[in-house]
Amino acid sequence: MAEHNGSEAALKRLSWVIFLTRMGLFAEAVTRVFWPLWTLVFFVLAVILAGALDRMPLEAVWLGGVVAVGIAIAFVVLGVRRFEWPSQEMAVRRLDATLPGRPIQALQDSPAIGRNDSASQALWQAHQSRMAARTVQARPVSPDLRISSLDPFGLRFIALLFLMTAFVFGSLSNLTAVKDLGTARGAALASGPTWEGWIEPPVYTGKPAIYLNDQSEGTLTLPQGSRVLLRLYGEVGALTVSETVSGRAGVIESAADAEQSFEVSQSGALEIAGPGGASWQIDMLRDGAPKVSARAAPETSDRGEMTLRFEAVDDYGIIGGTARVALDLPAVARIYGLTVPPEPRDPIEVALPLPISGDRAQFEDVLIEDFSKHVWAHLPVRVTLFVEDDTGQSGTTGALLFELPARRFFDPLAAAVIELRRDLLWSKENGRRVAQIMRALSHRPEEGVFRRDTDYLRFRAILRRLEINLEHGLRYEKRDEFAEALWALAVDLEDGDLGNAAERLRQAQERLSEAMKNGASDQEIARLMQELREATEDYMRELARRNQQDGEDGGDRQSAENSMQLDQNDLQRMMDRIQELMEQGRMAEAQQALEELQRLMENMQVTQGQGQQSPGEQAMEGLADTLREQQGLSDEAFRELQEQFNPGAQSGQSQENQGYSGGEGRGQAHDGTGGAGQEDGSGEGASGQADAGETGEPGALEDRQNALRQELSRQLGALPGQGSPEGDAARQALRGAQEAMEGAEEALREDDLATAIDRQAEAMDALREGMRSLGEAMAQQQQQGQQGTAEAQGQGQDPLGRSQGNRGAAGTDEGVLQGEDVYRQARRLLDEIRRRAGEAERSEAERSYLERLLERF
Repeated sequence: MAEHNGSEAALKRLSWVIFLTRMGLFAEAVTRVFWPLWTLVFFVLAVILAGALDRMPLEAVWLGGVVAVGIAIAFVVLGVRRFEWPSQEMAVRRLDATLPGRPIQALQDSPAIGRNDSASQALWQAHQSRMAARTVQARPVSPDLRISSLDPFGLRFIALLFLMTAFVFGSLSNLTAVKDLGTARGAALASGPTWEGWIEPPVYTGKPAIYLNDQSEGTLTLPQGSRVLLRLYGEVGALTVSETVSGRAGVIESAADAEQSFEVSQSGALEIAGPGGASWQIDMLRDGAPKVSARAAPETSDRGEMTLRFEAVDDYGIIGGTARVALDLPAVARIYGLTVPPEPRDPIEVALPLPISGDRAQFEDVLIEDFSKHVWAHLPVRVTLFVEDDTGQSGTTGALLFELPARRFFDPLAAAVIELRRDLLWSKENGRRVAQIMRALSHRPEEGVFRRDTDYLRFRAILRRLEINLEHGLRYEKRDEFAEALWALAVDLEDGDLGNAAERLRQAQERLSEAMKNGASDQEIARLMQELREATEDYMRELARRNQQDGEDGGDRQSAENSMQLDQNDLQRMMDRIQELMEQGRMAEAQQALEELQRLMENMQVTQGQGQQSPGEQAMEGLADTLREQQGLSDEAFRELQEQFNPGAQSGQSQENQGYSGGEGRGQAHDGTGGAGQEDGSGEGASGQADAGETGEPGALEDRQNALRQELSRQLGALPGQGSPEGDAARQALRGAQEAMEGAEEALREDDLATAIDRQAEAMDALREGMRSLGEAMAQQQQQGQQGTAEAQGQGQDPLGRSQGNRGAAGTDEGVLQGEDVYRQARRLLDEIRRRAGEAERSEAERSYLERLLERF
């Protein structure tokens, strides 16, 4: 009996815990069967709080409400059918499962045997006491509200998020809008039905908005795309809107909606029917497509830029445009390097210039682009201009057919280099053809193809590296590097050495002559004529400076007297006459006049002195010899590399890589001598290496490279111009050449000919840079010396060195030319005049002039 009372007391003590656990089971059951219902409620509340009902058509609101109520009823019925009320036993089992040994179940049990056995009764009583003690630890079981398996997409969380967002950004006042559906709110509600309207033209038109209530009934002219906004106040249905201007199809909002908007896409009628309504006839103004046209044929500027004038017109304004350039392949003359199929290239697209400020509805502008470096330069192309307006409409000129304007090269060698560059860019298949032509051009440079040794060396360096890449397979990036190097070489060949007045004058005359023969444009002719004028002025200043020097500078009486008979005004009149003939299209007469000017200037050549070379000139000559020596070593290394890849070749087949004078590229100087320093004792290192080069032993390449590096080190120690920026730059470049030579020597010792050739090329580039900087330093020093001399000479002479007559002293402060060199120079001049006078191919006028010179002197 005591045992039974203890169990009942323990169970009574657990009654509250069991009740709470039962409520948890109730929450679980409700959650599992009714979660779709409150998810739907959350969604509906979020829509209402956000104020979406005010923006939705009335029909859509009613339809959505009916659907929401129907779904909610379905969820309620389905939930009630699936709901199961939790019983007392279910709560006890849930609670008992959380306790160790299930003590509640043990308290409710009774022994099946041993009821009359005192020992068994004692044991059972002890067990009951222990189980009752365990129930003291019982706590209510938390409900398991996780329903992830029933809602795998998390719809309940999405609905809750929408509801929280609506609470933050919406308004609780929108809940009252449900009972006011179909009626307008505001002050107008009390005064009866009324309306307001606005018309907003597109922004790009720049037109102001129109308040429709202020517009009298009749015809309204509106731009295409104008937006009409109407608001109706009062009882729903009292005012309705009808229109035929939007051209809308599909789902259309109710005619009685409180707020309506649409765009004008066609002409038609707009009517607000009801008390105080109005109607208009809308005349839509269509947005026309933009137009663009070329105003004139493309022109080429003096720098080679294409200049194309165009005009663009639109109703309201142009927002952008492009010029598309595509190759007109059928019109290309497929000859020489253009016979092979071209590599595919995307058309060129450049943006058309637009006015920075002002009206873009109609304007004229100029497209300026430089296509000189493009492979299509001077080839037939199709150029199409496109313009676009704000509506996305475009206009085009159609295809304009012409040859792509670009810079023209009038120096024959420069023009040949540019053509080789074009062939290489046209297709990599032209690589071997380009290499063959380059080898042919540089076969006999001593015949005058190259005016300067450095041009020949650069040409051969490009050729050598091109052939190496052709052996291993020419890649596109390498091909582009060679094209850039050929462009730089052609520009230098065309522009020439502008530091020498006589050379610049000669080149200007030659380029102008070539331009007249090749039918250059007026702009190019004008540019070349201006270069000739500037070169002539520089030459006359040089001539005047030479005439002011003493006898040690090599001047002679004859040249001085000749220069006194011709002033700058005479030269200016001659050049004006040449330009006038060219402008009139009389090219033959202009060419003849230019030849007369050339012959005249030849008889005014500035004679060079016979004195000792300056330190700068000696250093420049030594560096030139070193550069030629390095080119020879590089040629021989390349020949040996060819023999490695073609071991079966017979002797002499790989010896095409010749030096400047046709030598076999074995380290010999390119002028046919044994190397630098053989004329005097100052070049022992270079002479020694030349002797080694004459042996032609392949194993001595690294030794000769070492000797050449030591010779450069000696020259670097005696380099003038220290302290000036140009002199320091020259030293820095030559130190880089030393490092490259050292790398080439190491590569030769390791029999890595490819790396050695690359290092030798770097050394030659550094040598050229050093020579250029040294030349600038020498020119700077010479200019400073000339300024000092001019300041010391006073004001007794004009810019041409002539006496100023009555305005100044009639004499001269210079002594009469004396010395043996003067007579030797005079003898050479007389011999040269006699030789030219005896040449039958010269014109009669020139020979007559030379004979008069002989009779006079």
